[in-house]
Amino acid sequence: MKSEKTEILKDWRLHAIVLVLVVATEAIGQFSFKVGAGVILLLPMLYAFFLGLGLYFTPLIKEKQAKNAEPLIVLGVTLLIAKIGVTIGPQIEAIIAAGPSLLLQELGNLGTILFALPVAIFLGFKREAIGMTHSIGREPNVGLIMNKYGFDSPEGRGVMAIYIFGTVFGAAFLGLISGFLATITPLHPLSFAMASGVGSGSMMAAASGSLVAAFPAMEDQIIAFAGASNLLSLSTGLYASIFIGLPLTEKLYSIMIKRKEKKAADKGGDIHA
Repeated sequence: MKSEKTEILKDWRLHAIVLVLVVATEAIGQFSFKVGAGVILLLPMLYAFFLGLGLYFTPLIKEKQAKNAEPLIVLGVTLLIAKIGVTIGPQIEAIIAAGPSLLLQELGNLGTILFALPVAIFLGFKREAIGMTHSIGREPNVGLIMNKYGFDSPEGRGVMAIYIFGTVFGAAFLGLISGFLATITPLHPLSFAMASGVGSGSMMAAASGSLVAAFPAMEDQIIAFAGASNLLSLSTGLYASIFIGLPLTEKLYSIMIKRKEKKAADKGGDIHA
């Protein structure tokens, strides 16, 4: 373990590339443009994400740098969580006042099931759809699916597909959509701050960053509500998936797949007739 840490610290190529990316993206700065009544914000984190992804496919980044970068992501998120913890303290009264809203925000996960499951079945997915749509598919939910169905199961392949997709594109997507929706809808910015806490530090940071850029006067409140929501999602989200999300997805999948098979059978019967 000690040699691994030393190797990471001595990886000058990785640190140099990160430094150049940070300086370049910060120099580019923030851009925004209107889409109808809303505003889409392009932040340095978004540029860094796509530039880093692009560099992965060039000779500049070797397998060694990719491997050494993994634990540094955890370190960065840890520092972010520490900052959020400090910010939550002064906002604790406002967070307590919003108690029921924060506690019930996890039920928003049911919307993922109700909207995404029919689409997955329509696109031809089978039981993979259960793993893909029962939640946003972060680490606790990957563990839940692997424990219940196994790694090589269709459900396991489904949740891993969403986990990988969310890791690659989740932060970029939430960073773009949160600021846009917050400026185009009449909903309060703090409601979007609570929605930013999906159980992923990087996704929460991207979403709350866009919200802060759109509403700078509410920075402390936005960060505090997003952090508290993310903490609740991490602590209660797994139980919501165990007792509500996964059983509901199983039941709806069974109903929808039977209807789809019945329609296919009826259509086949009409053709033969």
